[in-house]
Amino acid sequence: MVKSMTGYGRAVETVNGREFTVEVRSVNNRYLDCTVKLPRSLSFGEDAVKQAVKNTVSRGKVDVFVSVRSEGGTEGKVTLNSSLAAGYAEAMRRMKAELQLSGDISLELIARMPEVFTVEKPEVDEEQLLKDLLFVADKAFAGYDAMRSREGQALENDLRSRGQTILSLVSQVEAGSAQTVADYRARLESKLREVLSSTTIDEGRILTEAAIFADKVAVDEETVRLRSHLEQMDAMLTAGGSVGRKLDFLLQEMNREANTIGSKCSDVRLARLVVEIKAELEKIREQTQNIE
Repeated sequence: MVKSMTGYGRAVETVNGREFTVEVRSVNNRYLDCTVKLPRSLSFGEDAVKQAVKNTVSRGKVDVFVSVRSEGGTEGKVTLNSSLAAGYAEAMRRMKAELQLSGDISLELIARMPEVFTVEKPEVDEEQLLKDLLFVADKAFAGYDAMRSREGQALENDLRSRGQTILSLVSQVEAGSAQTVADYRARLESKLREVLSSTTIDEGRILTEAAIFADKVAVDEETVRLRSHLEQMDAMLTAGGSVGRKLDFLLQEMNREANTIGSKCSDVRLARLVVEIKAELEKIREQTQNIE
């Protein structure tokens, strides 16, 4: 199955006293471009999260957002250094008296002094914390990948449908090309009769001229190759995986064949069919830009 490059997934889970929220979203991009935004306490896990993305995605611009909230006050313990605070207060009172300064010695002022408060952070088992993070991240990636698969299926169905439309148009071009040669021969014979004013016409000359014209407008080789390219597209879609780039290259070849057919079609009816073929190919190209 092919997958779309656009998708979104989100997971929120509480693991070992921490609530993790992981969001992943992506848009089209020529290559894989991954950005991971983590809180400072989880910065050590950036490479692991990026590797998890690479295990899921091969192409696209992917953004991963992670937040974590601890429960039960496990983030750290704040301790007041009472003696140091008292020392600051006493020193400020002396300074005020000795220098005859005005102003109050407030709580806010003392609280801003260095090391009045200390924060004791509990030891963190980074290995376990990373496992917990990746556990939640995997759930987000699963939802994200499921969305990409659903969109990919819709893209695949659309491409197959347009491929069948092109095949139908190609068949009409092939039939019309043969009719064009027959019409040309009839017009050539009529013209020769008119010019020569005779009912005796050199059939050999007519055959020669018709053969030359048929060679100029023959599109058999191009239509055969175009059919082959459409079969390859169908096979790629069936195989699935990361086929976006291959499809893009294949479409260039199909456009080349369509342009060649168009240059050989002097008949208005056939020219219109070629325009329809090229329009369908352009729609396929646009859809292919969304495929991984």
